[in-house]
Amino acid sequence: MLKNFGLLGQARYLLESIGPEMRQYLFASDQEEKPFSRAERSEIYRKAKNLDSASSFGSQLLFDTSEMKVRHSMFPTPKERLKKFKLSHGEARGIEQAYTITRPIMISAMSYGALGEHAVRSLARGAKMAGIPMNTGEGGYPKYHLMEGCDLIFQIGTAKFGVRTPEGLLDDTKLNQIAAKPEVKMIEIKFSQGAKPGKGGLLPKEKITDEIAELRGVAKGQDVVSPRFHTECDTTENTVKFIERVQQVSGLPAGFKLCVGNVDEFERLVIEMKRQNVFPDFITVDGAEGGTGAAPKSFLDGVGMPLAAGLHAVNACLMKHKVRDRLKLNASGKLVAPGRQLMAMALGADTIYTARGFMLSLGCIQALQCGSNTCPIGITTHKPELQRGLVIAARAPRIANYVHNAEHNLEELLCATGCVSFSELSEANLYVPPNTLIRDPQLSASLRSAVS
Repeated sequence: MLKNFGLLGQARYLLESIGPEMRQYLFASDQEEKPFSRAERSEIYRKAKNLDSASSFGSQLLFDTSEMKVRHSMFPTPKERLKKFKLSHGEARGIEQAYTITRPIMISAMSYGALGEHAVRSLARGAKMAGIPMNTGEGGYPKYHLMEGCDLIFQIGTAKFGVRTPEGLLDDTKLNQIAAKPEVKMIEIKFSQGAKPGKGGLLPKEKITDEIAELRGVAKGQDVVSPRFHTECDTTENTVKFIERVQQVSGLPAGFKLCVGNVDEFERLVIEMKRQNVFPDFITVDGAEGGTGAAPKSFLDGVGMPLAAGLHAVNACLMKHKVRDRLKLNASGKLVAPGRQLMAMALGADTIYTARGFMLSLGCIQALQCGSNTCPIGITTHKPELQRGLVIAARAPRIANYVHNAEHNLEELLCATGCVSFSELSEANLYVPPNTLIRDPQLSASLRSAVS
């Protein structure tokens, strides 16, 4: 086109390049943008700024019988009767260093590498202020996560950054050293994540600084692609043995994260857990709608089970084999709004993970430049001139505000159901229209009957 229509061709490419910004600010409605609409982002911004997020006149949703809803009770629970949230990880194994959380929301995995220094420290400081734990992501030694003194969940990815041998296997000594740090409360083994299940993590070469290369033990100038799976976890039997090894070496509550694919495979894993009498202290179920710093579009759009289906399948499988009480369930995957968070808890989750909810709390404008090192807000970049705009002292309180306001909304929703605790929620507290089940056939007949 450039050869045939030089000036017009240049204009066409210019308009194409600024198309997302034009649609975002001039043409898209409050409900159109993806993955989060302007209305969804606005609610999070207001929560983070501690402003009233109430809306007027009515919902902007279509109410076309295609959405899951919370069932309310004719007899709501008075708020003073609600039981205070408290959940202990590791108590089923009776370990000394069991870890108790007192809020139902946690910061999901975001590594130093995917995020810049200022973003990591802002999140960590905000987590400390809110009294919630923060997942380190698979970025190696958690230098900046440790600086602010919050409770940490150290994640072991398939590349084992920070705890790897030269051959890429688990180094027990390094894991023990990290687990000994007082800030590190739990260990999470990442088997897969919702945005790219079946493919390892990706950190583009544009984001690899000298420091990141040192912390991860990788070379500069080339993309860092993690293996598709843990070398030690080549069979169901060896996977369970690896979980036990991490538990024993760390001495901490330890579990794993996965996006559900083949439910039969997960059931075989549960059967093997029973055979070896080894259970993770928690399982994090990530939905295919989960976010990431960088992933092939084919994986973002076409691989993995959505959270509602995956979470229901995992919970049902654990209950079928009578081992649900041996572990806790975390849920993640586009859980930024209290309504969706409560729905996940009704489907079996004990706690909620969110990453993008906290990124938006920091001021993320959904520029979709996370993997290019050009984030205009300074969150997913390592360029000093861009990070300068992200002032830690100013952004950390927004994290705490978001937690407190989201928790308040969760409690209000819980009251509406007539329940007195989040653990009392079940599928019976949800309305799932038949259209939703048709669009998401992985939701089983048992869920259909439970909520109809």
